[in-house]
Amino acid sequence: MENLVNQKLFSGVYEGKKVFLTGHTGFKGSWMMAWLEAMGAEVCGYSLEAPTNPNHLELLNLKGKSVIGDIRDIPLLEKTMSDFNPEVVFHMAAQPLVRLSYDEPHETFETNVMGSLNIYEASRKCSSVRTIVTITTDKVYENNEWVWGYRESDRLGGKDPYSASKAAMEIMTSSYRNSFFHLDKYGKDHHVLMGVVRAGNVIGGGDWAKDRLIPDIIKASLEGNPVSIRSPHSVRPWQHVLEPISGYLLLGQKLIENKKEYAKAFNFGPLVQEEMTVQGVLEHLKKYWDKIDYKIEVPKDMPHEAGLLKLDCTMAKVELDWSPVWTTEEGLQKTIEWYKAYNETEATNTYEDLTYFISNAKERKKSWI
Repeated sequence: MENLVNQKLFSGVYEGKKVFLTGHTGFKGSWMMAWLEAMGAEVCGYSLEAPTNPNHLELLNLKGKSVIGDIRDIPLLEKTMSDFNPEVVFHMAAQPLVRLSYDEPHETFETNVMGSLNIYEASRKCSSVRTIVTITTDKVYENNEWVWGYRESDRLGGKDPYSASKAAMEIMTSSYRNSFFHLDKYGKDHHVLMGVVRAGNVIGGGDWAKDRLIPDIIKASLEGNPVSIRSPHSVRPWQHVLEPISGYLLLGQKLIENKKEYAKAFNFGPLVQEEMTVQGVLEHLKKYWDKIDYKIEVPKDMPHEAGLLKLDCTMAKVELDWSPVWTTEEGLQKTIEWYKAYNETEATNTYEDLTYFISNAKERKKSWI
């Protein structure tokens, strides 16, 4: 891959920066680690064992430090962070699945709330930390099935254990910012800025997690079966994984640059006109891979999942000058092409996709180029 250090993405703030990244063995975390390393950051990943086989992180052969540990293991977490002495913390580690949260509610709340508390405490005890960006989800909002997008000021909530745990984590995060990292005391009593990012349903190559639409489609297609979908008309803010990561890195840049007005929550999602139903995603993917087929099967005892979920990303556009690089159609195409290449030749096109994404961002004059 072309070296990104000389391109000075995000004003070059990540070059030589020590970044502590939780959840790096997961789908989104592995893409994040790859991008950070390509920009010259020194990354220490901290996460549970890779959740799937194959696993995207292992396919990338990254150079950064990788520590296998649980964010609920306070002694190991604090020692790892203290030994590494990061300046920047990106916190992604979580129990991320809605349906699993019904089976394992205790672990979901313990990981997502208390695990995050442990990250903040470890950061507070580590004198080198200056920036914390916490990755949550679009599902933190109390979902009223509105036809308009949720804004950062809307009420938090959650009917399912996963959504509720992430909303509770955000309330705890706000409490930490006000109690220990208050903006009025920044530069005097402390030197830490905290930001929060909320993103929609991410897609992209290298995801093999259970109960996610794209991995389920790929698995069924390779087996020669139609994928079973339970909620064909559900609307989600689908976006390629590189889209929200560009937003996370852009917010991180602002906080690294000591701009305390950005120490708050931001939504990152597709343009409103780009949002799509589950069935719409399948119909688009079928254009790029004729093996894909589907059938609609609605379980009688299906647990509650939101039918309509949209994000309003106006604040990210106005304050951060952030907007998506790719359309949803382009993101879907790059996603299916990644899996086709991997299954035909075991090629991993992650760096090719990142290079192409950055090239398109340059052509489309995105602010972080």
